[in-house]
Amino acid sequence: MSPNDHHTPVPRAFSIPPPDSVSDPLAALDGRLSVPAIQLQAPGPDDATLLRLLRSAVRVPDHGKRVPFRYITLRDEARKVFGERLAERHHVVDPDVSAAVLDKDRSRWLHAPVIVVAVARLGPDAKIPERERLLTAGCTCFALLQAAQAVGFRGCWLTGWAAYDREVARMLGLQDDEHVIGFIHLGTPKIDVPERERPDPADLLVQWRP
Repeated sequence: MSPNDHHTPVPRAFSIPPPDSVSDPLAALDGRLSVPAIQLQAPGPDDATLLRLLRSAVRVPDHGKRVPFRYITLRDEARKVFGERLAERHHVVDPDVSAAVLDKDRSRWLHAPVIVVAVARLGPDAKIPERERLLTAGCTCFALLQAAQAVGFRGCWLTGWAAYDREVARMLGLQDDEHVIGFIHLGTPKIDVPERERPDPADLLVQWRP
């Protein structure tokens, strides 16, 4: 018996075609695109707008109602200071790092006017596995991008070495059980980003047969 004997591919007739009208209720979801951070500029969401976006973003599945996430914003001069401190930290970790890489550490935070640091809270829990709580926190990142695009902004979800460095975590005021899971760059796009090829769900979906 082959490994796939208990799985039947779903016919391609079940595939959902791309939206062909703004009246399609899924058009906003199907139209989501990431815009590179370097292609983002002001304006971005102000404090009140960002809170409104987060109100939508936190409506995610959350087993046990643990709320295993929180957020930190980088705006204005704080973005430059953060970049400078990252470059300093990178040079400590890797004394041979190139000047070009350090320049990127400094400059990548200066494009999008608003950067949301998404933080997952993953301390001990007797009931809810860490994986589930991490997934819940990650869902809020994607939901924030969806919410931002819905009101006319664009963004991208980035990580990089800084997301995994504990000294950077301490710099941001994180506790030992907290972890950066994304830097969400939000702003207004400078360019129209072209669509990229997406996987066909018909290639990914099978029906299990007992």
